[in-house]
Amino acid sequence: MAITLTDNAAKRVVDFLKNRGSGIGIRLSVQTTGCSGLGYNMEFVDNTNEDDTVFEDNGVKVIIDAKSFIYLDGTQVDYVKEGLNEGFEFNNPNAKAECGCGESFTV
Repeated sequence: MAITLTDNAAKRVVDFLKNRGSGIGIRLSVQTTGCSGLGYNMEFVDNTNEDDTVFEDNGVKVIIDAKSFIYLDGTQVDYVKEGLNEGFEFNNPNAKAECGCGESFTV
């Protein structure tokens, strides 16, 4: 499987990277947090690590560390604007449940 980005997500990441002025892509990872146990983390990447897996979709490199890959494999990242709210959303086929606010998940 792979990590994919919708057109909206890819465009937003490209815009962020241009504004930042550097970076080869984004790193997606999971961390222990929230009421369901695991939360998503997204950050800019300037270089990769030895244990990283790199995907490229819609012109954006998505880097995943080995620990997070088992939780994120098959995830689609979208960028959604609804009224005054906007942000990245994760469609993760590995998530068995999410908390009410959508900030954390369990597998």
